[in-house]
Amino acid sequence: MLKSPSLPVRFSDLCRKEVINTCDGCRLGHITDLEIDTLCGRINCIFIPKPHKPFSKCQYHIIRWEQVERIGADTVLVRLPKPPLKNDC
Repeated sequence: MLKSPSLPVRFSDLCRKEVINTCDGCRLGHITDLEIDTLCGRINCIFIPKPHKPFSKCQYHIIRWEQVERIGADTVLVRLPKPPLKNDC
């Protein structure tokens, strides 16, 4: 699966891109963290903070790298199945 052109992408560049779910068009936010497998040198998942109330613990959308469809100039497109009853947009 082609994630992006063969140009290298820095983490700081990824953080500036907005993440959008292609299943429902929801804007999820911006990447704040990555989980990297240091043994094989690949990204396992990306973390995007969910909106939260003041003084509450921050929760994250955890998106597996396999769910990333495309990395574009301004956005990262991901495929997340829609939850059955709840819409977090």
